[in-house]
Amino acid sequence: LFPLQFSSAMSASFYTKPANNGNAGVAMETSWDSNPGRQRTLQPITTGASVLAIKYNAGVIMVADTLGSYGSLAKFRSIPRVLRVNDATVAAASGDLADMQFLNTVVENHAIDEEIHEHGIAYSPASLHSWLTRVMYNRRSRINPLWNTYIVAGTEAGQPFLGYVNMLGVAFKEDCLATGFGSHLCLGLLREALDAAGGYAGLTEETATSALEACLRVLYYRDCRAYNQYQLANVPVAKPAQVSGPHFLQSDWSVAKLVKHYTE
Repeated sequence: LFPLQFSSAMSASFYTKPANNGNAGVAMETSWDSNPGRQRTLQPITTGASVLAIKYNAGVIMVADTLGSYGSLAKFRSIPRVLRVNDATVAAASGDLADMQFLNTVVENHAIDEEIHEHGIAYSPASLHSWLTRVMYNRRSRINPLWNTYIVAGTEAGQPFLGYVNMLGVAFKEDCLATGFGSHLCLGLLREALDAAGGYAGLTEETATSALEACLRVLYYRDCRAYNQYQLANVPVAKPAQVSGPHFLQSDWSVAKLVKHYTE
């Protein structure tokens, strides 16, 4: 029972008189806006496509396009997905963009807190990768996952770092990484570039950038969730991280005539 003395505004927040429609015995409808209950993301709604990254002899390069797909609709075409955490660390995500924005905000707030304390400690790429792994696994274990796959890139102790973590908390490190459709179409191309150079220690920045652009072009031709506008993050060993863009791919759709059943 509620107390008898309420202001009109306070009483209205506790009780709303049901409309008298003459249907005695019909239960009063409850508004879900007032009590939504426990909610879970059952599937991603607005999504970002592939993220690609590769080590080279003096750092790491990462690329991601700027398209936010609402289902199969290319609705949002200028959404940045590459996050510059600090001078030595960048991260990018594919999957649900709302979850990505939430997690990026948490990471940015942590980075700001470290700067405010002025104790000389900042997120290294390895520490961010480890933290993301714990967060993803924790949310997955509570049956409320963040629907993202992250790639963390940077430099630590004079060496390039590249790490992967998905929505289940599965994490590993590699010399080249890709998420989404790029893991099927582009990893082979990136590994070929590394093999041709004898490993990332022999790969130059120009060759790494060219390989990533070639992969983006393949995705633009073959993945209907990809886009020709992208961001590029470069984390050199001896310089601060830089995120540039948007850049635009030069495409040639004359190859479409080679596809069976294609009509102009």
